[in-house]
Amino acid sequence: MSKQHHITLLPGDGIGPEIMSVAVEVLNAIALKHDFKFTFTEALIGGAAIDETGEPLPEATLTACRNSDAVLLAAIGGYKWDNLPRHQRPETGLLGMRAGLGLFANLRPATILPQLIDASSLKREIVEGVDIMVVRELTGGIYFGQPKGIFATETGEQRGVNTMAYSVSEIDRIAKVGFETAQKRGGKLCSVDKANVLDVSQLWRDRVTAMAKDYSNVELSHLYVDNAAMQLVRAPKQFDTIVTGNLFGDILSDAAAMLTGSIGMLPSASLGEAGKPGVFEPVHGSAPDIAGQDKANPLAQVLSAAMMLRYGLNESKAATEIEDAVNQVLDKGYRTGDIMSEGMKAVGCQEMGEVLIKLITDN
Repeated sequence: MSKQHHITLLPGDGIGPEIMSVAVEVLNAIALKHDFKFTFTEALIGGAAIDETGEPLPEATLTACRNSDAVLLAAIGGYKWDNLPRHQRPETGLLGMRAGLGLFANLRPATILPQLIDASSLKREIVEGVDIMVVRELTGGIYFGQPKGIFATETGEQRGVNTMAYSVSEIDRIAKVGFETAQKRGGKLCSVDKANVLDVSQLWRDRVTAMAKDYSNVELSHLYVDNAAMQLVRAPKQFDTIVTGNLFGDILSDAAAMLTGSIGMLPSASLGEAGKPGVFEPVHGSAPDIAGQDKANPLAQVLSAAMMLRYGLNESKAATEIEDAVNQVLDKGYRTGDIMSEGMKAVGCQEMGEVLIKLITDN
């Protein structure tokens, strides 16, 4: 009997349903080749969930995610919901899902594809060969620390408060992911903090340094976050794997993404404890201005599906075949509008998917 993988699909908002449709077709095509099957359950999140239920993360969605082998998310948000109270905005649903599934580790690759190197805003000699993995802590730090909120002082003045806090156990588990990721890559781990100013960062640095003795095959270095941001632009090839906290990781992973020239090409994985479902999603937004026009680039969503196969379902061979197909599509000159260049063949979202599936089935 064929192996079954139960996947919860969260198409979300904007271009989400379009790119999700392509990813599902690609997954079904690869499953036929590798003798496993998918069972898909679709659920609401973000703006689509707000319109339907009044809340960005319905309990039914969280339950569906918990009961699946992995979760494939497209994109959330849009202008329509920007003025809602914070607790009702689409992004709140995303934070709630991360907390509800215990997704404490975010893996964000930033790899320069040779076919798109000239799309980068940096010089070719700076970015050629860049292959960085940012490991970001996802459920602690300033986004979740208490106290938080807007309070009135004794004089009646409003004061906004957020608290950056990490416990030893939170630091240790994300550092473990960082070291183990570096072991599978180039063997170099850079831990990013602000230990010269922040006590929480000093604890972070102390714990990461202490754990290094258990990973003798990994070269550990430390950078303050301001210097790390500068070095990412100045000399990005010095980095292999970066591990950092929630706020710093949020900023640095986007900076690293833009080295590649198109955020529309980049996937990500959010992982929890072993055996628990992870969430796999492109790093780009919902692009409501082009939704429904067949202009979206589905490749980041497809590569997120490949990450799901590799990190969430232990189907590495199938993941590699999808990644190879994406490279072949680019080699053949197919481009959506966001990565279009002179002499290339312009295609829409659906046609890009069709070309991918043909390559997968013919090879």
